[in-house]
Amino acid sequence: MASVILDKVKKVYAGGVEAVKGITLTIPNGNFTVLLGPSGCGKSTLLRMIAGLEHISSGTIAIGDRTVNDVEPAERDIAMVFQNYALYPHMSVYDNMAYGLRNRKTPQAEIERRVAEAARMLAIEPYLQRKPRALSGGQRQRVAMGRAIVREPAAFLFDEPLSNLDAKLRVQMRLEIRKLHNRLKATSIFVTHDQVEAMTLADQVVVMNGGQIEQTGTPLEIYRRPASKFVATFIGSPAMNLFSGTVAAPGQVALADGTKLAFDAASIDAKPGMKVDVGVRPEDAKAETGGSRETPVLKWDVTEELGATRLLHGTLAGEPFVLAMPADVTSPAKELAVGAVAGAVHLFDPGTGRSLRRG
Repeated sequence: MASVILDKVKKVYAGGVEAVKGITLTIPNGNFTVLLGPSGCGKSTLLRMIAGLEHISSGTIAIGDRTVNDVEPAERDIAMVFQNYALYPHMSVYDNMAYGLRNRKTPQAEIERRVAEAARMLAIEPYLQRKPRALSGGQRQRVAMGRAIVREPAAFLFDEPLSNLDAKLRVQMRLEIRKLHNRLKATSIFVTHDQVEAMTLADQVVVMNGGQIEQTGTPLEIYRRPASKFVATFIGSPAMNLFSGTVAAPGQVALADGTKLAFDAASIDAKPGMKVDVGVRPEDAKAETGGSRETPVLKWDVTEELGATRLLHGTLAGEPFVLAMPADVTSPAKELAVGAVAGAVHLFDPGTGRSLRRG
């Protein structure tokens, strides 16, 4: 296995369209990194440049100690798993997994060992003599993963491999991919637009937007300390509540209706008089009893029952707001005083969208 290092990597298409805008990123040896972002943000283009399927306009890509800018895909020592499986329909599962090794003149005994080991890991041993058409979607994706595993490459590249599966299978395959990574300790780069996949799979999440990196960190860092409004609203379901405010005093922000919330002045760089965007996650907001006239009030009109949790949708300080609360709270009043722990209140610059949190 090997690290993957990108230095100022760009992709510019005809007409000057920049799909990837000078990305610098290190993926340590054995790390599972997820490239996360909406459609068109450049994540798949970046993965394809690492694989050698897209030409790099400028910058360098190194896999291990070797710069691979001009190295053919087949010589980069990587294996890819695609969303459409890309299996040979006329070949058995065994032959699909063995095909690449045969092309590399791998001894037959070694082919048999690797295929058997991968089949055992992925629980597809009973299907080795079947054709892909006789397999379910989840089984086909396991075969595609097995074909990559037998290569024993320096890095695995996953291009939205779960997007064709139904919801139940996606959950199952996420767990299997994570277990597989824990066993192989292989350097892996996984592209997705699904934040749940990113949060559950990644050692390192790279949030992309408009061909650039918005933030890099562990899943919990991304969730708890979003670097921008984009990250704050992209990560988390439901999305973080955002509304306008003005810093009224150190550690206190006033909302549009004059009500106030406390924030952690020790960790947020915001001076009195500053216009800010205030962020509170639905699960960090709390219904309060005995609030003062300065306590924000949620006026809700729609509920979503999610089993263990209930979501109340309404307005707070004249702007949309969602409050998450335990489902066993019966018949909440139509107007609720709402507060939040100071450390869970985020402030953002309205112009740049960047977090005002120090560090």
